[in-house]
Amino acid sequence: MLSNHETFARFVQVIHALREETIEEMHNANYEQLQQVAGRIITYDQILRMTDWEVLRQRHSNSLN
Repeated sequence: MLSNHETFARFVQVIHALREETIEEMHNANYEQLQQVAGRIITYDQILRMTDWEVLRQRHSNSLN
């Protein structure tokens, strides 16, 4: 039901953006930080899969930038 709401799609879009930022952060992480950063990326990926981000992005493509 949430997938029908544009506000939910915008929320998941923010999670997608955070994932992308964290991937960039991984390139600059030292060895000690690498495991923590990788864990955050995995968490973001799980959320995006649970919310079916690709379907959300297509459904709300007119309103998402």
